[in-house]
This record gives sequence, structure tokens and C-alpha cells, in this order.
Amino acid sequence: MNRRHFLQSSTAALAAGFTATSRGYFANETINVGLIGFGGRCRAIIRPLASIPGTRITAVADVWEQNRQAGKKIADANATIHNDYRELLDRKDIDAVMIASPDHWHVQMTCDACAAGKDVYVEKPLTHDLSEGAKVIAAQNDNRRIVQVGTQQRSMPHIQKAYELVKAGHIGKIHKVHLSWNRQAERGKKGPLGIDPASVDWNRFCGNAPEQPFDEYRFRNWRWFWDFGGGIFTDLMVHWIDVVHWFLDLDHPDTAVALGDWYQKKDMWETPDTVQTLLNYPQQQVQAHFEGTFYNARTASMVEFMGTEATLYIDRGGYQVIPQRKSTVQASEMILGTGARGLDFYDKPDGEMVHVANWVECMRSRKTPTAPAEAGVSAASAAHMANTAMRTGETARWKSA
Repeated sequence: MNRRHFLQSSTAALAAGFTATSRGYFANETINVGLIGFGGRCRAIIRPLASIPGTRITAVADVWEQNRQAGKKIADANATIHNDYRELLDRKDIDAVMIASPDHWHVQMTCDACAAGKDVYVEKPLTHDLSEGAKVIAAQNDNRRIVQVGTQQRSMPHIQKAYELVKAGHIGKIHKVHLSWNRQAERGKKGPLGIDPASVDWNRFCGNAPEQPFDEYRFRNWRWFWDFGGGIFTDLMVHWIDVVHWFLDLDHPDTAVALGDWYQKKDMWETPDTVQTLLNYPQQQVQAHFEGTFYNARTASMVEFMGTEATLYIDRGGYQVIPQRKSTVQASEMILGTGARGLDFYDKPDGEMVHVANWVECMRSRKTPTAPAEAGVSAASAAHMANTAMRTGETARWKSA
């Protein structure tokens, strides 16, 4: 199935609708969506939402006045704006929320939304530490909510095709996986950003983080500070380790070793700008190695599954199978469709479009979405163990992580 046919069939399914259940929606019902956190990630994930029939943005919550006003411009004419996301959840006419807050708020907001009877699309990483996993899974299941975690690579057609190749045995027994997410970034400055502290509810932004004075750099770069984010492992590695766990039926590593240092962002970030980790899954006989940096973009973003029959290379533009010996599999079985770069690639992959569409589809059908809370907790667990190992300088073990 090529990308065009995949998107057409997804759109047709949404337009046709599904049989309503006691907790679902009729095809002609409009699903009212509230936005919690209107930063860069939210603005990315609402673009596909706007093209899906039967959805409407009816409320926006953010701790920064600038974001609230920006959100109001794209929302429904009668939408309400809020500083406190709990006011948004109190609205009985809101059916679902999209959460794109800093990481340390994800679980609390997701649990509160589920308890309020809202379905949830929440950005990755789902958790901010290992202790939060059971709580958010229980909130999803006990309240019978549809929770989709924003690991959109699960919805990319070529990655779904690659999954089929692994499950069909074409790659053989996989023991080693190599993941990377490398970027080239300027050294940058920590100079003034011109944010009026009075326009930010800093205490609400910090939430359960330790009390601290307002810092505009931390406010705008929270991913690289431990109180609010988890650095490269939770922001970037989590995407590919999610694919690894999905393909190989893994839940969490038994052990992790890691190291990290600052070569580009020293005195700017708390989290290192260059990291590596080795994750061990001994019961499944799998080792996974990840490397990430912000000073060199070599190998960029990719994963390689090294099997006894072949190596499977995947990035966000396509995949490639490199046989270890002459393949006995017909080439047609390993091809997704045609594209500008050859048979193993397809044009302009838009995983977010399909991922958000899958969420809306599942809100109507009440079927399990592509990336439920269990998947989000699993992927984040590897990132948290890597961070534990890096910060302590010791091997992180699952039972004591």
C-alpha cells in the first residue's frame, strides 16, 4: 500500500464513520478538542487535526499569555482560553484534549483528563520518571479512555511495512540494534529573550518541580533541564526505542550503561549535548546501542536492526534491506511503493497526519490506538534508565532503577 492510498483509505474511514458505542461518537458528531500547552509541538500536531472532518478546537490552556492569544487565533470563534488547564477540563462539552506541555506535566495532565472523561493525545515522552508509569496506565484503563502517545513513527506506512518484514522473519533473528539521532546546532547564546515575567504563570509552569526563580532561558528551553525534561534520551531516543520495543516485543531493558558530556552547550544546558547508551534485554537476547549529539549530524536519525539474515535500515524517509546472503524472498515482498528516491522510499512522509487521524478514528470506534499509554510507558522506561546510568555513573538495573 503506498502513502497516497494509505491516507485516502484513512480519510475514507473517518468520513464513513463507525458504529457508535455507549462511549463513542457518531460519525456526524463533532468532537470538541481542547489544547493544553500551545507551544511549537502543539502547533505541529493541530495541523493534521484541522484537515480531519468532524473535529473542532473549542478551548486553549497555556501558562504564557502570548501562547494563549496565539491559540485563540486558530481556535473556534467561540473558544475559551485558560491559564489553568483544569478549568478547560471542567467544561462538559469538551470531548478530548491534546497535551503538549513540558514533560514533567504529561502524566498529571493525562490522568486528570482521563478522570474528567476526556480522550487524550499526549506528546512523548509520556512519563518524566519510572515511578509514573503504572499511574498513567491505570488512568487510561480505569476510565476507559483513548490515549494516543505522540510517537508518530508507528503510523508511518514504510515503518509499518518494515514491521511486517521483521515479523515475517525476513531479517532473521535480531540480536543487535543501532539507533542514532544526531544534529548539528550552533553554539548559541543564553542572552535575553525579552519575555515579560508578568506574562508567565511561572509557579504553574513549574508545577511539582522544585521552587525556583523565573528563568526565561529555562522557560523556553525546558527540554534540556532535569526539572522539566530529560535531554536527548527522552526527547529524541524515545522515538526510535519505541520502534525497537514494538518490532521486537520488548517492554524495558534489564540494564543500561551510559555516558554523556557537553561539547556544544556547556554552561547552557543541564542535560549533556552528546550521549551514548547501551541497553541490554538478556531474556530476548537483544542489545540496543544509541548515540546522539548536537554538534554533528552524521547518520542523523535512524535505526538499524541487525539480523541473522539481513540488516534492516530505517529512517523517516524510507527503509532498506541489506541481505547477509542471497535472499530467498521475492523483492516485491519487501517494497512499500514507488517514490522519488527509489522503491524503498516514499515521498514526504507525514506520520503526524496518520497518527492524529488514527486517534480520531479510535475515539469514534473505541478501538485501541496505535500508541496507547502502555507503549508510551515502555519507550520512556528505556530513556529513564539511560539517564539514571548517565547521571550516577553506574549500571542502571530495572529492579532498582
